[in-house]
Amino acid sequence: MLLELAVGDAYGAGFEYAPEMAQFNDLSGYVRHPRHRIIPGAYTDDTQMSLAIAEVIVSGEDWTPLNLANAFVTAFKRAPREGYAGGFYDFLCHVRDGAQFLAEIHGESDKSGAAMRAAPIGVFPTVTEVVKRTRIQAALTHNTPDGINAALAAALMSHHGLYRLGAKAGLGAFLEAHVPGDWSVPWTGKVKSKGWMSVRAAITALAASERMSELLRRCVDFTGDVDTVAAIALAAGSCCEEIEQDLPAHLVYGLEDSAFGRSYIEELDARLLSLVRR
Repeated sequence: MLLELAVGDAYGAGFEYAPEMAQFNDLSGYVRHPRHRIIPGAYTDDTQMSLAIAEVIVSGEDWTPLNLANAFVTAFKRAPREGYAGGFYDFLCHVRDGAQFLAEIHGESDKSGAAMRAAPIGVFPTVTEVVKRTRIQAALTHNTPDGINAALAAALMSHHGLYRLGAKAGLGAFLEAHVPGDWSVPWTGKVKSKGWMSVRAAITALAASERMSELLRRCVDFTGDVDTVAAIALAAGSCCEEIEQDLPAHLVYGLEDSAFGRSYIEELDARLLSLVRR
């Protein structure tokens, strides 16, 4: 899950809000964004915050706002990187620890930050527990109905696949039974910054795809906030029995392998998925 999420994030980062790059969406390799300084193959905030969530899960620590905030700060401080919204990047540079994070954060966003990091929470065994834990993490930074609901839908996407709760064609209806939103309505056109937009696009791409390679191309074809769409969709797609796991090896092995890169992600991924109880 985490590895596929990171590949989607890193690949999509070269195309984010850059429609002029669409001609290069052929999965032949990571591309350099025309305006950003992100090195091709490097992941961004979507992956870094998902790793923080996964680390809290596998540690068995109490699921508290303080422990989650500490994890977000720790993950950022150990490897600061491009991709965060400018204001939030500056905020993470400024805060020392989770206590200061909680004391100073203005957490009323309805954008995609809480959704992009929610997929690992799908490993918990019941919808009720996934919803409860996702609400807590989302409220730290995205304590609005749309921000929280987008995160709930993203977490339940991976849960739906991990626990074999139905065909992917019924994913939208499954989400609508648990989370307010038009999750079964197909998304078309550019994906802007609202969280529900990225999730709707990810659901649409997943429903239409039979292979992970196809899924990744579809996510980027939307244009707009495509690294987040791809991160959410590929995390869910990696859990889906109906999706052929055929991500190109050159994208998997071309993913950054820094101290918290591919090798670390693969190890953490194995520990996270070992918690799934079918």
